[in-house]
Amino acid sequence: MAFKRNPQTFNASINEVTFGTGDKAVTLGGGNTFPMYTFDGEAKNKVAIGVEISDSGVDMTVPGIAEYYAGAEGIGAIAKKASEMPGADFVVLTLDGADPNGTNKSVEDCVAVAKEVADAIDCPLAIQGCKNIEKDIQLFEKVAEALAGKNVLFVSAREESYKSIAAAAVMAYKQKISAESAVDINLAKQLNVLISQMGIQPENYVMNVGSAAAGYGFEYVASTLDRVRGAALGQNDAMLQMPIITPVSSEAWSVKEAVVSEEDFPEWGAREERGIEMEVSTAAAVIAGGSNAVILRHPKTVDTIARLVGALM
Repeated sequence: MAFKRNPQTFNASINEVTFGTGDKAVTLGGGNTFPMYTFDGEAKNKVAIGVEISDSGVDMTVPGIAEYYAGAEGIGAIAKKASEMPGADFVVLTLDGADPNGTNKSVEDCVAVAKEVADAIDCPLAIQGCKNIEKDIQLFEKVAEALAGKNVLFVSAREESYKSIAAAAVMAYKQKISAESAVDINLAKQLNVLISQMGIQPENYVMNVGSAAAGYGFEYVASTLDRVRGAALGQNDAMLQMPIITPVSSEAWSVKEAVVSEEDFPEWGAREERGIEMEVSTAAAVIAGGSNAVILRHPKTVDTIARLVGALM
């Protein structure tokens, strides 16, 4: 008997959120099928790839990354090179230097860096803070003001900071934000509800449900992504229908396989290749789980994931 395939589509769909301006603006989300189920229906918008750079400069300890940015002097030149990386859709500026426990750059200095980056690229920009709640609130407010009209995506607003960040970035300066939670569907939904109760419309924010490098408790990430997408589409849960963005690079390049030297563990092979493999594996896994955008670092990873997305979407 011939096999008869029944497409699995849903009445519900994932919201669309656009950031950036002009022809290169990126739209995340859309579609009403499970991730990569293009055999069941149109994906609508492909998974977007962001290239992460830091205000602290290029990571010179990783050969492939250092070589790619060779000759790029200053954050503007680095940003331009990142925007030109094959497969890149947007640039992600991480303001590591603002960390009070590190370099502790002033808010004014970080604003100047963000403006230089925004002026140097012609693609959308996303901005990550230093992970210090109080400092990030100050940073995002001032950077949002300085980049008014750029339609920037600020990653991320947490339960402790969402009111201030949403009020400044979205309500005052018409930017976009992402709601960050810690790998838990209930926490993700609760934060989305709180943001919506401020009057923030669905087209103005995405979710960052958290991640981990492949092999490092990633089963919790996989389970959360699967439950979020299942509830969003199968149960038509409006509070879980936001597109998902996943910062992969910070997880993949911080685990021991990507950090320890070849001298200490020669049997593990080249450090660069280990880091690439961790980044590719994690990015592919979160995309399969439902992430609509990933943040990456290495040129080979960006190229590999871009080709994967092109082949499947």
